[in-house]
Amino acid sequence: MKNFGIDVDPREVGLDAQRLQRIDTHFRRYVDDGRLAGWQVMVSRHGKVAHLTSYGLADREANRAVETDTLWRIYSMTKPITSVAAMMLWEQGAFELSDPVSRWLPEFAQPRVYVAGPAARPITVPATEPIRVWHLLTHTAGLTYGFHRVNVTDELYRLRGFETDAPDGFDLAACVRAWAELPLAFQPGAEWNYSVATDVLGRLVEVVSGQTLDAFFAERIFGPLGMTDTAFWCSEDRQARLAALYTPSSGPTRAVRADALSKKVTRPPAWLSGGGGLVSTTRDYTRFTWMLLNGGELEGARLLSPRTLHYMTRNHLPGGADLKAFGRPLFAETRYDGVGFGLGFGVVVDPVAYRTLTSVGEYHWGGMASTGFWVDPEEDMTVVFMTQLLPSSTYPLRSQLRQLVYQALID
Repeated sequence: MKNFGIDVDPREVGLDAQRLQRIDTHFRRYVDDGRLAGWQVMVSRHGKVAHLTSYGLADREANRAVETDTLWRIYSMTKPITSVAAMMLWEQGAFELSDPVSRWLPEFAQPRVYVAGPAARPITVPATEPIRVWHLLTHTAGLTYGFHRVNVTDELYRLRGFETDAPDGFDLAACVRAWAELPLAFQPGAEWNYSVATDVLGRLVEVVSGQTLDAFFAERIFGPLGMTDTAFWCSEDRQARLAALYTPSSGPTRAVRADALSKKVTRPPAWLSGGGGLVSTTRDYTRFTWMLLNGGELEGARLLSPRTLHYMTRNHLPGGADLKAFGRPLFAETRYDGVGFGLGFGVVVDPVAYRTLTSVGEYHWGGMASTGFWVDPEEDMTVVFMTQLLPSSTYPLRSQLRQLVYQALID
């Protein structure tokens, strides 16, 4: 198993060590002025770690430093893992991407679409086509999130108890049944909207595989990849490594502890969220990115074929559109300009429109607590960034990290 530390002189993989230090200099300011409690970043190229830095505190109140084995809530960085799980089943012939999901989730047999009216009396019409597996993987199903607070359908989710969590006592199956009873925000396939689609996809994985989502992940993904610290909750023996969660404040510390949310991952969850439920380490998630970059295989463990990974990380939006043209201008863990969407990943289609130094075909996603990763096949590089500040829209951490990483490339 690869030792998790800096294992190559940056110059040997085309990176300038002094320029890499600019990453640390820049992000230290976030800790020194109180905007972040602490962070960790790892840059690898050609399969070797060239830069690994931790700074600040995992738990400011306990004065506990960020360590290489610190556990982080990765929230929506769970989504690419769920998408990989689904495509592993697809490779076995379990379903086609064009199949209606109602074949396995009959609650979606007759979806209706919101067209007008207030939340108290919504007017709906029948969907013109079924929700298909492809719609779930691409966030084009018409589902939404309650926290968007833009469309009436968002309000309907909140009225049913779905904002950033689920009603008490709901397991994943109950969540999916409840979402199926709510109207869609648009006709399936008509738009892109960041949503609970990946959670529904996780339920599809359960039904098709006959395993709970946590069992499937552990047996088919985490075990083979050596992701020993990734799970849906943080057991008591690991809680001393768990980073605290913070939210921004206007006070002198600029970030305050969010204990109510922090404690949710210290006990087994009522529902297994394939859209945002995992806790992981930088080491573990880096191993996941290495598997992606290596065409679905890591150290002899093959999860997917190279052709499947290539297919997943192409832009699947109709006509090659970016999210600005095809998506709703709502919160998502990516920019909209110059970014398309594949099967579980944002995909860069135009770095100029993206206004960020990167490569065409780079794919990525992030988490609600400001974590993020990307994989760049052209540069043979992966980057993982961990911190715990909610929401991730507070500061432009990901775009700043990109410009600081790419300016260090010198070959």
